[in-house]
Amino acid sequence: MDVSSRGRKILVNGMVLVLFGLIWGLVVPHTPFPRLALGAHIQLVTNGMLFIVMALLLMTLPNNVGPRSATFMLAAVCLTWIMALSEIANAWWGTNQVLPLAAQQAGAGGGAAWQELLVKLAHIVAGLALIVAWALLVAGFRKKP
Repeated sequence: MDVSSRGRKILVNGMVLVLFGLIWGLVVPHTPFPRLALGAHIQLVTNGMLFIVMALLLMTLPNNVGPRSATFMLAAVCLTWIMALSEIANAWWGTNQVLPLAAQQAGAGGGAAWQELLVKLAHIVAGLALIVAWALLVAGFRKKP
């Protein structure tokens, strides 16, 4: 699979993230912790748009992004899905260790230890993957192909 086909998968995932985020926005007021649900809505839409931009850059502009780098970018998409789903679950759990300001505004008292750990791991791993993915993208565009 080449960079362009991976870019297309990133594009489709980005569009689905945005669509899912828009639909999730309808559910936000009906959750126990709407402020945390709003965070999930924003996360889905924002990351979806970031991945759409990433994919369009990969597919339309000349670059030096290799297949392994593009595969890592696609993996970052998958990890972002896990992070976003953990935030959706958090709209019911009310964990407060990863997003303390939002949790405080939501009145969340904290979740079970396993819930806090799941949300924490999802955010740490996906956050690091996003940083690396964008660094690889920048590096792939730094030199002319």
